[in-house]
Amino acid sequence: MTTRDTRTAGAPCRVETFQPDPRAAMEFYGPLFGWSFDDPAPMPAGLEGNYYAARLHGRLVSGIGQAPALSRPTWNTHVRVDDVGPALARAEHAGGILLAGPFGGGTAGSLAVVADATGVPFCLWQAGGSDDAVLADEPNTWAMSSLHTTDVGKAQAFYGTMFDWELEPVPDAPFALWRRSGQVVAVVTATDGVAVPPHWSVNFAVRDTDSVARHAEELGGSILMAPMNTPGFRNAVIGDPQGGFIAVSAPAS
Repeated sequence: MTTRDTRTAGAPCRVETFQPDPRAAMEFYGPLFGWSFDDPAPMPAGLEGNYYAARLHGRLVSGIGQAPALSRPTWNTHVRVDDVGPALARAEHAGGILLAGPFGGGTAGSLAVVADATGVPFCLWQAGGSDDAVLADEPNTWAMSSLHTTDVGKAQAFYGTMFDWELEPVPDAPFALWRRSGQVVAVVTATDGVAVPPHWSVNFAVRDTDSVARHAEELGGSILMAPMNTPGFRNAVIGDPQGGFIAVSAPAS
């Protein structure tokens, strides 16, 4: 069971990927993480193609949907809101920009894609009638999302206004933690925008980072960052065959 709150407004609540070929992505992520997939469902109203909910042991963990034409594959982090409309107004007031949507509505839920005040896209998610809690914090599930931004101060002001997130520096670490009501909800890292483009990265928990990296290559993926040790964890960054990227982390042995 998840130990993180993904059900409260203002908390990151789910991740999913939009891919040029969703079925090809399923053939990569399914074996990599042991995921099964639901039958295809329509994408949210206003978007073309099919969406496949991803499950582990029958529990919802993520999803793979059809990317818009000519779009690169992306992994998207969603932050829960009570109502997309007021959240969009708040985002604009805080310096954000609506990039796409809102899409969907009703029992299916609504989402909108927003660029934060530093230009990094993420999604606002308003739950519909069927709102399965996402399984997280277990091996082969979503562990955390991390903002890589060229302006941590501007990001701090934006997400503080939007969601009441508070930034907590970590001594001698190249990153800081975001907390909401005392709970860690995300991570932020400064980037020059060249070596690492500004983006929200998605990290999945695994049991063995090295074996997952090898398996990814066997499935046609690539390794952007080879397995390496950081305090408490062994991490790697993996590219899927279509060019989407994820991080994976296992507790250091």
